[in-house]
Amino acid sequence: MEMKKRINLELRNQAPEEVTELVLDNCKSSNGEIEGLNDSFKELEFLSMANVQLTSLAKLPTLSKLRKLELSDNIISGGLEVLAERCPNLTYLNLSGNKIKDLGTVEALQNLKNLKSLDLFNCEITNLEDYRDSIFDLLQQITYLDGFDQEDNEAPDSEDDDDEGDEDDNDEDEDEAGPPGEYEEEDDEDDGGSDLGEGEEEEEVGLSYLMKEEIQVNKYCCTFALYSLEVVLKSCEY
Repeated sequence: MEMKKRINLELRNQAPEEVTELVLDNCKSSNGEIEGLNDSFKELEFLSMANVQLTSLAKLPTLSKLRKLELSDNIISGGLEVLAERCPNLTYLNLSGNKIKDLGTVEALQNLKNLKSLDLFNCEITNLEDYRDSIFDLLQQITYLDGFDQEDNEAPDSEDDDDEGDEDDNDEDEDEAGPPGEYEEEDDEDDGGSDLGEGEEEEEVGLSYLMKEEIQVNKYCCTFALYSLEVVLKSCEY
């Protein structure tokens, strides 16, 4: 599919100025140049044009809010100075799998003052001696090159950062709710009090029962004594 048609498809009835993300991977550029993308995409923050056979960035429009640009697996060999002119706020740039061969080509990225992460993986420039040290010296504003910093620490995934933020929010909610054991202890105390009350009631019932039993026993004893006395008196008469 041609790039221009792909852009119209990706708009999904939205106006260009409403779009913040645009993915055009694997479509066909026009003679190696960008087609159908213009300055009306002024809110665009993420643009991906991977494997679209780009050879030039000359027709890249001004995208002042663009933060992330994916240009991997194209045929770009130079002309990177356009990026600083048209996309001055880039923080992430992926040029892996292109035809970039020397430090002179990359030097044009010095004017991208906000650039933090650069990917040149699978470019010929990576075969240079002291490639990584040379790039970090040349582009002192970047933190990550090909996914790792100067100490070989891997760049964090943005999704992981979001998950950590959610966990922090959950921790704050738990703190506001108070220690989980606090209410359980109060419930236990209430249960203990109710148990004591039940015990006292049982004890009172037991005493009442014994008292009734004792009255019944005394009653039977008196009856038996009267009966015995009556028998003795009758025997005396005889």
